[in-house]
Amino acid sequence: MVLQRIIKPKNQRVKRVLEKRQPQVHENTKQAMFIRGGHTSETVTEALKDLYSLKKTDSTMLQKKNILRPFEDMTSLEFFSSKNDASLFMFGSHQKKRPNNLVLGRFFDHHLLDMVELGIDKFKSMAQFKCDKCATGTKPCLLFSGEAFDTDHEYKRLKNMLIDFFRGPTVENIRLAGLEHVLNFTVADGKLYIRSYRILLKKSGSRTPRIELEEMGPSLDLTMRRTKLASADLYKTARKQPKTAKPKKRKNISKDVFGTRLGRIHMEKQDMTKLQTRKMKGLKRKPIAAEDDSETGKKSKTSEPSDEN
Repeated sequence: MVLQRIIKPKNQRVKRVLEKRQPQVHENTKQAMFIRGGHTSETVTEALKDLYSLKKTDSTMLQKKNILRPFEDMTSLEFFSSKNDASLFMFGSHQKKRPNNLVLGRFFDHHLLDMVELGIDKFKSMAQFKCDKCATGTKPCLLFSGEAFDTDHEYKRLKNMLIDFFRGPTVENIRLAGLEHVLNFTVADGKLYIRSYRILLKKSGSRTPRIELEEMGPSLDLTMRRTKLASADLYKTARKQPKTAKPKKRKNISKDVFGTRLGRIHMEKQDMTKLQTRKMKGLKRKPIAAEDDSETGKKSKTSEPSDEN
């Protein structure tokens, strides 16, 4: 007979760790780590700071430099993921062979799932844009442009990773004034362009405001260098959802292309003789027995022989 061991927390820190390890039906907002390598340039440092500010409420910036090589040994990254309960990371480094390097990746069960290495060709920080910035924690609108996001396997996975990174918390309702931030990702000529805009609502003379976009930074031109993607089976396992998380299908209810909710009602056959109509003298109906007597009387009158005398 094997007794199951029950771990009782001795303090609040252990209690929080045990609560995080318990399986959850609904996934919480993904946390991200921003890590600086042993050697970083000013461009990489400023890029990490600006991208960290876009995801500030759901991210952690590690203060110390860490000498890591993610594509050769990922044990340190997996340790940081377990320690900080983070499922996303961005690592910045600078080398002669790979200058101004950014590595974007994500974990599944604190083990590396996908990883993409990007090189910074051109960078413009938020401080260089002299305009107002969006408030911290604003949920952005994500816009993807380019055929490669739909046709190329690596860019498909990169698009999915960028959505995980910047989508923020899941919300049910959004007010119009809450749409303040737009992140635009464009693939063209083998490069990835990231632009950040602030939405301005102007007066238009009607209830619908006129919308203008004002670039607020950061602005990055990136080139894809190396990738390390999960296999199809592992990727399918990572995306699997528990049955309890899926909404229960309700019978005879459907939605059209516009999202309108439609319902099908099953009714018994109605007796039209009992249908209540508007009470008018012209529409007044006789009782069924009286109608039958009147019909039989008409038939008897027509069947009598005529008197020829």
